[in-house]
Parts: sequence; structure tokens; C-alpha cells
Amino acid sequence: MAHDHGAHTHSHGSALARSGEAAKRPLSMALAITLVTLVVQVAVGLYTGSLSLLADGAHLLTDAGGIALALAAVTLASRPTRSERTFGLYRLEVLSALANGLLLLAVALWAFTEAVSRIQDPPDVPGLPVLVVGAVGLVANLVALRLLGGGGSLAAEGARLEVLADAVGSVGVVVGGALILATDQPVMDAWIGLAIAVWIVPRSLRLVWASLRILLQEAPARLDLGAVQATLEGVPGVLDVHDLHVWTLTTDMDVLTAHLMVGPTVDQHEVLDRARDALVEVHRIHHATLQVEPDTHSGCEQVDW
Repeated sequence: MAHDHGAHTHSHGSALARSGEAAKRPLSMALAITLVTLVVQVAVGLYTGSLSLLADGAHLLTDAGGIALALAAVTLASRPTRSERTFGLYRLEVLSALANGLLLLAVALWAFTEAVSRIQDPPDVPGLPVLVVGAVGLVANLVALRLLGGGGSLAAEGARLEVLADAVGSVGVVVGGALILATDQPVMDAWIGLAIAVWIVPRSLRLVWASLRILLQEAPARLDLGAVQATLEGVPGVLDVHDLHVWTLTTDMDVLTAHLMVGPTVDQHEVLDRARDALVEVHRIHHATLQVEPDTHSGCEQVDW
């Protein structure tokens, strides 16, 4: 007998949409601030030849992408999707995150190569514009953090962490500009650009790897599959758990399917309700499709994947 808790899942999705509605305005404002700062940094970076500004501008581009993804996620969560898209459009967030990660890796590689070249033959980079624009970028990061700090949306929280990380890059730009002014050594800009490139790489790799894990439908890293199976096996009346699969649809939306074998006299509805509640309370899995079958049932062993 197959039972699908789709109604419970829809309730969770509606709650996600409601929590996201409150985050739309701060996300929109944070995106506008980030885009304006990005344009200023890239323009001044190109005009002055500052590698640190250009590298931090590339980092800002990823921030803008992250905030835009969060805004798209909370917007799409409240809209109906076409009937054939049974999982909605949530995977667009993952695909966009993968593209952002790969783009940022390419930018980091360019900045690293350019920095090595400039260290050997540094161009004449003025310190004052770098310092001023770096300070403007830092202020913009702090304002965006303030806007994103009060939202209850998980998507907004992810965008906030992106902006927080970029604030570190802005501090680097400010330090670089100050060092150029203090030492009259334009090569400091190249060293700061190199540091920002190195700072970007591990974050980009984590973003790419996290996206690939989801697209390959690996079990969520936060879950212990043995513990999940033990939770289901601990439900009164369950004799065996098999064909257990857990994967992530998008950020904080995990999906589970499993077969629960019970005795012939067991109340299957009670088993189903207890299993559902245990998955929510212990493992925060809100979308579970559970097939409850009697111990006389056969055929599952023929499934080889």
C-alpha cells in the first residue's frame, strides 16, 4: 500500500512562500545597493588599473547573483508551476549557483595570473581612489547586511552570508589603498588582488561542490543515513526498512522515499503517521513518500538500483 504525504509537503511549501514574502523588499534593496557598488568598483577599477578593485568587483558580482537567486526563490515559491514540473522550479537555484561558482573560479584564475604579472612589473595605481571606493564598498556591504539581517527567509540568510564574505574583500581593498598611500608602492594593489583571488577560490569550490552534490542526488551531507534508517526501524510495528533514498531538491528542501515492512495485524495508518512525525522531528525531513507493505509482500528484492 503506497501513501504519499503530498498535502503535508504543500503545507511546508506554503509556509516557505509566506516566510519569503517578508524578505522580498530587503532583498530587492540589497540587490540594488550591490549592483550600484559593483558598477562603481568596476568603473574605477578599469580607470585606475586597480586589480584589487576589479577582483573585489568580481566577488560582488557573485553576491549580486546570490541575492538575485534568493529573490527569485522567494518569488517562485509563491507561484503555481506547470503540471509537468512536479518539483517546481527550485532546481534553478542550484543550476545558477553552479554557474556562479564556475564563473567565480574563472575570475579568480584571471586575477591570480594578472597579480603575478603585476607583482613583477607593477603599474602605477593611485592609492586614494582605491581607498575611497573600497570604503564605499565596505559601507555598502554593511548596509546590505543590515537589510538582510532581519529576514526569516533561509534564502535571505544565504545571501547575507555571501555579502558578509564580500565585506572581507572590501576590507582588503581599503587596506591596499592605505598601504599604497603610506608606502608609495603601487605593487601593494597587486598583492591585495592576489589575496582576494586566493580568498575567492575555496568559497567557489565549496559552492561548485555543493551544487554538484545536489545535482548528483547525493544524500544531504547534514544527514546520517544510518540514523535515518534507525529512526524508521524504531517506529512501533516496523519490521524492516528498505529501498531508502534521500536527496536534496534545493537548499533546505530534502526528500525521502522508503519502504516500511510491517506485520499483518499492524495498523498501517498509525505506522505511517508515526514515521512521518519522527522524520520531521528528528531529521527535519518534511517531504517523505513512504510505502507500507505487509511482511508477506515480495518483489522489492528484484529492484537492483
